Amino acid sequence: METTTSHTNQLIERCKRKDTTAQMLVYKQYYKAMYNSAFRILKDEFEAEDIMQEAFLTAFTKINSFKGEVAFGAWLKRIVINKSLTQLKKNNRYSEVKMDVIPSNDTDSDEIRYETFGVDMILGTINALKDNYRVVLNLHLIEGYDNEEIAQILSYSNENVRTTISRAKKKLKNILLEKKQNFTMYGR
Repeated sequence: METTTSHTNQLIERCKRKDTTAQMLVYKQYYKAMYNSAFRILKDEFEAEDIMQEAFLTAFTKINSFKGEVAFGAWLKRIVINKSLTQLKKNNRYSEVKMDVIPSNDTDSDEIRYETFGVDMILGTINALKDNYRVVLNLHLIEGYDNEEIAQILSYSNENVRTTISRAKKKLKNILLEKKQNFTMYGR
């Protein structure tokens, strides 16, 4: 791991000197992960590809502002996510909805064992959720951002993020339970 980090740091330094070979190596190292991040938000292959390319151009243009306080991949992913969210808003496919605080005494009676579902089914169900739920679940569960980071990225309050994540997880759970019930009833 340390040699990988050291190698990446050397490549970044070369990129700062506008070394195109180093830029291509950095691109090859990160493009799949960055494409996947963009695709999970935009749900469109071509837009995800465009956003990923724009993000790399931005990153290489502004590489001197990268101070190494976080891993380069995290810095680049933040650019990809911000550009993806901006594109989603431009497409008018993402609208912030007013959130009400869910009382903490709201309990679920149905327990769910997520390991009984396939990864593809869970990801497919997340992708079928409305945009604001899909985006926060992707940022939280897949990208690994905490509530505070998501609040900053989306310009939401921390409470709004907690509420949205809670509701999104509840919706995901209900859909998965329904699918499980249909599977059991119809033997699919």
